[in-house]
Amino acid sequence: MATSLLPRLLLAVTATTLVCLTVVPPAAGAPRDRAAEARPGADRRPLVIGHRGASGYRPEHTLASYELAARMGADYIEPDLVATADGVLVARHENEISTTTDVAERAEFADRETTKSIDGHEVTGWFTEDFTLAELKTLRAKERLPRLRPDNTRYDGRYEVPTFQEVIDLTQRLSRELGRDIGIYPETKHPSYFSSIGLPLEPPLVRTLTRNGLNHKNAKVFVQSFEVSNLKALDKALRVPLVQLVWKDGQPYDFTEAGDERTYADMVTPEGLAEIGTYADGVGPEKTMVITWNDDGSLGAATDLVPDAHDAGLVVHPYTFRAENAFLPTDYRSSDDPAEHGEVIGELGAYYDLGVDGVFTDFPDLGVAARDD
Repeated sequence: MATSLLPRLLLAVTATTLVCLTVVPPAAGAPRDRAAEARPGADRRPLVIGHRGASGYRPEHTLASYELAARMGADYIEPDLVATADGVLVARHENEISTTTDVAERAEFADRETTKSIDGHEVTGWFTEDFTLAELKTLRAKERLPRLRPDNTRYDGRYEVPTFQEVIDLTQRLSRELGRDIGIYPETKHPSYFSSIGLPLEPPLVRTLTRNGLNHKNAKVFVQSFEVSNLKALDKALRVPLVQLVWKDGQPYDFTEAGDERTYADMVTPEGLAEIGTYADGVGPEKTMVITWNDDGSLGAATDLVPDAHDAGLVVHPYTFRAENAFLPTDYRSSDDPAEHGEVIGELGAYYDLGVDGVFTDFPDLGVAARDD
């Protein structure tokens, strides 16, 4: 497909389309309580969410990574969703795929390299929206962080880019095999951008969940986004719990486009969390928004985010917990080697002690071990 952006008026069309796709809208004035796991409470175990699967052990967003996460005890697996040229949802962390597939080595796709503006940033590479699903299926996944995870490179070239439907099929098969429900926790990536090019993520997301019997109050599904307007639209079309992702600086890109000056920091004040509670059931903060780091990089003091979110009726699922020293506070590192594993179980324990309701981790086995310790 052409790489130029379509007119911005498609944003308005997308909103209308999404409303039309609503299957059974919630009753007016219905409470936001979508499922037991979307209610904060000390009587429930924190959820372990396999971040991009078990991406500490396999290349991220592959069926192998998701399956390993489930077998390691993850309660949910997390596929990030982007769209192909023919409107199919696939699992990639970004729509630019040169760091996670072998596309840059494929001569037949050399002419697809281009530069685009994604959420206000110039990005050069190859993009899922410029490939049909059939073309994308000829590519093979590779490890995104080879210097930190050299063992994972042994799996380079073995796995396809999975569709969202294939991820659902996998969780259903593993749920039967393992005798417990494996949940899915999809994230819509760059929703305003995809709407602007005529490939909105929300309608196929709603259709796919509904078609698979997963658009109901107690379905083991969370849907998350860093943007706000698409979550508000999804609130009208989905009965599953929604989670507002927040970052330690900046603002949602749809706020940037709308000229809204509110930041992520504003969104995690008591007033901001109360506003989130009108359209979502949880908040997913970057982990240092829950426990700060000191100037020397050691783990610092807890903020008020967890109790304030719980007061607003929101669950708190911080991200991302990784075992490599490069991602750990200095007091949990094992050495100066950034790739060597440190004491992530201890770091996770500090968050569990604060009462978080779940964690995103690349190492689900360690997330389970820390929770069960």
